[in-house]
Amino acid sequence: MLANYIKIAWKVLLRHPFFTFITLFGISLTLTVLMVLTSFLDHLIGSHYPETKRDRSLYIMTMEQRDSSMTSRSSGPMSFKFLTEHAKSLKTPERVAISTLINSSNAYVGSQKIKLNTKFTDADFWRVADFEFLEGKPYNEQNMANGDNVAVITDDFKKHYFGNVTEPVVGKTVEIENIHYKIIGVVKASPVTRPFTYADVFFPYTSPKSNYQNTSMRGGYVAMILAKDKSDFKAIQDEFQGHINRIPLPGIQDGFKYATLNVKSEPYLQNFLGSILDGNPGIKAIFFGVIGFVLFMLMGLPAINLVNINVSRIMERASEIGIRKAFGAPVRTLVWQFIIENVFITFIGGAIALVLTLIVIHLINTSGMIAYADLTINLSVFLISLLVCLIFGLLSGVLPALRMSKLSIAEALKS
Repeated sequence: MLANYIKIAWKVLLRHPFFTFITLFGISLTLTVLMVLTSFLDHLIGSHYPETKRDRSLYIMTMEQRDSSMTSRSSGPMSFKFLTEHAKSLKTPERVAISTLINSSNAYVGSQKIKLNTKFTDADFWRVADFEFLEGKPYNEQNMANGDNVAVITDDFKKHYFGNVTEPVVGKTVEIENIHYKIIGVVKASPVTRPFTYADVFFPYTSPKSNYQNTSMRGGYVAMILAKDKSDFKAIQDEFQGHINRIPLPGIQDGFKYATLNVKSEPYLQNFLGSILDGNPGIKAIFFGVIGFVLFMLMGLPAINLVNINVSRIMERASEIGIRKAFGAPVRTLVWQFIIENVFITFIGGAIALVLTLIVIHLINTSGMIAYADLTINLSVFLISLLVCLIFGLLSGVLPALRMSKLSIAEALKS
């Protein structure tokens, strides 16, 4: 029966090529947008190079301090000392890495200036993040104890600074901000959309200008906590919060008198949405309202248009419906036939959309719009896209099928 429905749908598609083109164009264009958007969201929040352990990692990015009247606040990254005392000392996690976010520096090749994004890290940074070393190795605790001026650079910076991408550069020196660093490793670059691991050059936190000796609570450092298992998140968060609760309040930070101090260890997505999700109901309503509006624009409006197209397509077959009803075909059978036909057509549009999505993703990855972008169609993106195709097919097929089912035999034959 299912094969017969699909054969009928195929014959209907071949009967009116222009009408078929309009239908498939609408479906494939809409699904292409949805697939690219899904791939981009997966690129932003999924576990990808070099943060392949993101699914069992917690992030500490911001400290928030408020005064006693809750009318003013101060927030930002923390000092290396603060994170060492309250995060590095945790017993539950497998490992804790401390690093800065992104700093700006300059290097020169002759008279040409190269603008760099740099990062100061500890040795555990290379054990929490899974960088691919193309040459050499990462620095370790011994390099920091010795105060070595060493650096790990990306393959892209190597190309710009040394020109020759095939000749090894480990052991050579690079001059950045008038300081010479010995290169001990070259890694494949991380996308700019991953601020915890993105940089062109990585230095040990003991390098000049890292400001790791800062003794106040605030600074430029963040932390990644790697759990032994995802189920340990609650225990790690409780242990970390216990450390924070032991900090005496009220206190003074750079002249600001604060009465509350808030630092959280959160999974990656919650870490960035924390200020929104923890905000007042008005902010939450606006945020989720915008998300709902965007989803409606992306799925709802194209679905409504396709409903109209499908109604016209099905009503054009009114005489066929009337004859089948006259010979005793039940309404339920006809409804399922048109729904299955519509899902079949939607999956054809989905296959076209998959090809278009691969082309668009390739263009994004190679255009330089997002530095070192690595958007992909992996299994999760494919399954989500498949589910979207199914929902889309049902949404745009149910209403026309119900409309058809209400036709009387006389009305259908008259048409």
